[in-house]
Amino acid sequence: MPRLARISGAGGTASAVEFVTAPFPFMGELRPHALGITYWFDPPTMPIPYEVAVRLTGHRLDVQGARTPADDFVAVARLAEVRPDSGRTALTHRVVGKAPGRWHVTADALARTKGRSEVVRLPSAEAVGASTFRAVATMRAPGVMPGAWPAMVGLGVVLAMVLQSVLARVHGLAPGKVLVLALVASVLGAIGAKAYYRLTHMNDRAGPLFSGLSVQGFVIVATTTFVIGGAVQGLAVGHLLDATVPALLVGQAVGRLGCLLAGCCAGVPTVSRWGVWSSDRRVGTRRVPVQLMEAAAAASLAVVTTVIAWLVPPPWAGLLFVGGLAGYVVARQLLFPLRGLPRSTRHGRHVTLTLAGLALVGTLGAALIA
Repeated sequence: MPRLARISGAGGTASAVEFVTAPFPFMGELRPHALGITYWFDPPTMPIPYEVAVRLTGHRLDVQGARTPADDFVAVARLAEVRPDSGRTALTHRVVGKAPGRWHVTADALARTKGRSEVVRLPSAEAVGASTFRAVATMRAPGVMPGAWPAMVGLGVVLAMVLQSVLARVHGLAPGKVLVLALVASVLGAIGAKAYYRLTHMNDRAGPLFSGLSVQGFVIVATTTFVIGGAVQGLAVGHLLDATVPALLVGQAVGRLGCLLAGCCAGVPTVSRWGVWSSDRRVGTRRVPVQLMEAAAAASLAVVTTVIAWLVPPPWAGLLFVGGLAGYVVARQLLFPLRGLPRSTRHGRHVTLTLAGLALVGTLGAALIA
């Protein structure tokens, strides 16, 4: 069983078909209900990538009275491309609009090459399980830990505020004022992250509160809050920003670990030995660990900027903030192609990468001249 699936407690390999269950019994009593069904399989040895189609047939067992269309379903879940040697794979499909209760589900699966010249029948399986709260069925899957993302982001915020308070003293800033400003910036930044995501994903369906948040929106709104709030409170804005950038990077490093555990911002599937088995809430397979790579980049920049802010405060206040943020944006944009999500704009990544690269080079040059 993949380690992350075992840790998450949402599935395993005791059966090739498993039901998504609520982590706490009371959640299973909430309405509306839906079915989350996972089919586990080992990719067959085929010479080229292939498509996997799983036909799921379900019948509700605890029907009282005449059966209705809400008591049965037939659904097909597809994986467009599966590579040989990708390892144990979990495909989770959700069925909504059906009656809550106990269900018997049968899975029949086929693997077909792109030209359909070769077809391999995967093992059929069946299981009995229950529907659960729709939000749980939608968000949970093998390898996904409910609550991991807000928990890790919360930890990141706490660590960031502690580091910021320490560096604020080094820069001669009032820690109390900085802490209050940081709390306000965190709240407004979260609102900005949600708004930014909605503005750049207008065609997407609105999700739960903690889904669909953009780090760009958070940084823009939080930075604006620090600049305006710092000026109003009489703080040296440049020094305030220099004491803040290591904290932002620490928060991002810890938060990205939550992304891995929560199944968001997942990397593309890979057969590399360096791949990590993880899930995007639909497909659990070996993937490029892009969340860990971004966390490592943010952590490395956090160490560098913390040392500079502590030992060698730049003569140009604010220079460290621009350089640290630009460095993170460059690393983030370089890693974007490894993520399993398409870009929302055609040229946005290249423009952002160019501007951030110029800003990084400019700050390094200014630091050398100073």
